[in-house]
Amino acid sequence: MKEFKTIFKERSGCHDIWHLIRTANLCKNIGKKEKADLDILWAAALLHDVSSKSYTSHVKDSMDIAQKILKKINFPKKKIPKVLHCIETHEDYHWTKRKRKLSREAKILQDADRLDAVGAIGIARCFTFCGSHKIPLFVPGQKIKKCFDHTKLSSSGIIHFYEKLLKLQKGMNTRTGKSVVKERHQYMENFVKRFLNEWKGKI
Repeated sequence: MKEFKTIFKERSGCHDIWHLIRTANLCKNIGKKEKADLDILWAAALLHDVSSKSYTSHVKDSMDIAQKILKKINFPKKKIPKVLHCIETHEDYHWTKRKRKLSREAKILQDADRLDAVGAIGIARCFTFCGSHKIPLFVPGQKIKKCFDHTKLSSSGIIHFYEKLLKLQKGMNTRTGKSVVKERHQYMENFVKRFLNEWKGKI
């Protein structure tokens, strides 16, 4: 934990150590229901965003850092490749049409990571990110990209909901994930609707 605190000392609230802990707890709870390997899930969840570098390289960098940490703590050797597989595929979104065969644990990590991006936490993370990157809450007339491009930031917080956050529900893998995401997705839809009404000054 001390090493983790050093790595995440300067992180923003979007991808800080608490994001990893929340994702790990989701993985544990989903994993129990889906009968997955909890050791693999816990390690993958805590290490999937361990690199703070740019999006284009953070998956590979996280895999490299994770492998070093897992070897250092004498994590079971046979399970290390399975943890790395989870990390490697956690950013595979359904709208990219990338078809890779996923392990049960990789599917669960994807679901857990997405669940932490929706609902109340997802809303908070979105606007924390906007604040740290000087992205406006909303600007009327902004265009919505058909598919979210991770190499470019959304033009505003509300646009990010349409480009990514409200699309995550359709990409859930597990029965548990699909069940849990429904209420969180509806919460976000209600929020966006109310936000736009308040933006227009409706009373």
